[in-house]
Amino acid sequence: MVEPDGPEKRRRLSRPLVLAAAVALVDQEGLAALTMRRLAAGLGVESMAIYRYTPGKEALLDGLVEAFFAEINDRLRSSAEAVPGGSAAEPELPAWRAELRRIARAFASVAHAHPAILPLVATRPLTVPVARRPTPALQLTEHILAVLGRAGFDDATALTVYRAYVAWNVGFLLVDKRQVVDNPDEPDPMLRLGLHRLPATDYPRLRALVPRLADYDDERELLAGLECLLNGMPQAPLDSFYGGSAR
Repeated sequence: MVEPDGPEKRRRLSRPLVLAAAVALVDQEGLAALTMRRLAAGLGVESMAIYRYTPGKEALLDGLVEAFFAEINDRLRSSAEAVPGGSAAEPELPAWRAELRRIARAFASVAHAHPAILPLVATRPLTVPVARRPTPALQLTEHILAVLGRAGFDDATALTVYRAYVAWNVGFLLVDKRQVVDNPDEPDPMLRLGLHRLPATDYPRLRALVPRLADYDDERELLAGLECLLNGMPQAPLDSFYGGSAR
């Protein structure tokens, strides 16, 4: 039951609450359903009450990105994996690579929880200068750069690794989320993905990959690709100091 609008209800509003409601609405009904009026109705307030926390639809979209990165940071803070000295689950890895894998997992888990927001994460930050990006996004960037700094990379190399790392994670997840199932109730992989509509003579390789496209371990592939990427990067100067192997 929707609670009536009023001063008491308005006082309970906050920016995190408004953004959480926006995320929930987008998760359930998609970005097209997100309007200031619809969001206000879900919170049981008048539309004008929302504007004190976000000045308009464009700012609300940026708020979704803010909430996305805030959730990543929350997951990282609550993770039981130990960062200093490397991950207990991956003792063979240097600390910096274990931490990059941990961040990649957290990023992927949030992307899987909020797939409709992921395209905004890839595009909205590019419309503003770095310093005006959401604070949680900047905090995650700072954390990744600090991890690379502690590994001994110089500034130029750290930026190269950072950019390649972010591009891989975001790019992989975008490609993964674009794989829309044609018929979720169809047990046959070819029919489930709708690839039976493609002529076999024109697309033999694509059709041959149906079993892998229909059923694959996305986390394994994400991390396998990440390892290939990092294996092509310069060895961290402090790997040998900490006793880790970069390869």
